[in-house]
Amino acid sequence: MTARLPAHTGPETRGLLADPLLHELGHGLGGPYHVLQPNAFDANAAAFREVLGETGVKGRVYYAKKANKAAVFAERAAVAGLGVDVASRGELREALAAGVRGEDLMVTGPAKADELLRVAVLQGALIAVDALDELDRLEAVARELGRKARALLRVLPPEQPHSRFGLDEREVTSALVRIGVSAVSLEGFSFHLSGYDVRQRADLAAALVRLCRRTQELGLPVDSISIGGGFAVDYVGAEDWREFEESSRPEHFHAGKHFGGFYPYHSPVAGADALRAILAAVPSGESVPLAEVLRTADVRLLVEPGRALLDQAGFTVLRVQGVKERDGYAILTVDGSSLSLSEQWFDSEFLPDPVLVPSRAEFGAPAGPYPACVGAATCLESDLLTWRKIPFPAPPAVGDLLVYLNTAGYQMDSNESPFHDLPLPPKVVVEPAAARFRWHLDRRPA
Repeated sequence: MTARLPAHTGPETRGLLADPLLHELGHGLGGPYHVLQPNAFDANAAAFREVLGETGVKGRVYYAKKANKAAVFAERAAVAGLGVDVASRGELREALAAGVRGEDLMVTGPAKADELLRVAVLQGALIAVDALDELDRLEAVARELGRKARALLRVLPPEQPHSRFGLDEREVTSALVRIGVSAVSLEGFSFHLSGYDVRQRADLAAALVRLCRRTQELGLPVDSISIGGGFAVDYVGAEDWREFEESSRPEHFHAGKHFGGFYPYHSPVAGADALRAILAAVPSGESVPLAEVLRTADVRLLVEPGRALLDQAGFTVLRVQGVKERDGYAILTVDGSSLSLSEQWFDSEFLPDPVLVPSRAEFGAPAGPYPACVGAATCLESDLLTWRKIPFPAPPAVGDLLVYLNTAGYQMDSNESPFHDLPLPPKVVVEPAAARFRWHLDRRPA
């Protein structure tokens, strides 16, 4: 039998799991829904800013809005004084509607449309330029508007030479020549790395600091680098994750399902602690930690966490509407689809165990485990939310809830679809108030 993978939870989440509110919301909303917990977002944001403060590094935290479409997180970012990283006109518009100032926006993504560049320039947003032709278009838009465009140059990481994103060394040199006589005001450089390697990020950050120094010698007053996101989230305990990795077998999954790989659901260095570790690392070619490299060069550090700011900031609730016994385990059917757990998009699976919240006062059955996979209410054979045969503590029944924990970071809406004309799960903002919880629907503009 597959190993259990219980998810980390905080006091607020544990309180909600024991509260009748979850069943009441399911009844009132008539289907699956997402719970948003903005207090966790606030705490994560404060932790990242605390790292910058304690290390004496000048910098800015930008919330990567693509990680969750909900308005409440952009609203909280605005109140906390965070920047927001957007990659489309829609994200930019919604960030502004949430109260984020134009100059607090960073616009990223490849081959940005002229319409997006135009609004970004008018709002005074910082624009991460990904290619030479994009730089030319940004220059043309800025001249047409009679404005200066604020820009970073996104650098192609040597560790990922085949990435489709970023400028190589020759292109950076060409860009600097063009910027010297353009309507673009260069503020620095950026990069994005896949994975979570602390040393790689520290090394490349130091390389960009050195690039800032060389660029300053050309007369361009650059003073910022962005190291993007890539701050892991620790979803499950170390021992549980080790046991899962060591014991996982194809027979632990419905139909012997194979996957291309899994997110590292346990990370010993995660969230703001990962930023702390990056700043404490001594980069290649340097004799002091990255924090001192930044302080000495008087260079600002920009970071763009998404998933890490949303750690423990929400979960997904689905209702069991069918139970089928099959070959020693159950196949559950819930009132939603795997398109609301976006890990399926990556030929993978969201692995932390969903929590069974019964609709009855007592289970009325001996202790489990009772293995079950979780299928969707669609006609697709492949539409399973969980292929793994989860060892539930009691037999799930129609009317019970399954709660997928810690799904606010990318899982909720990166891949959502109204397939079968099923409505998209609404987002419900829940916060503690005295001895109870209060809720409202997320106020995302239509």
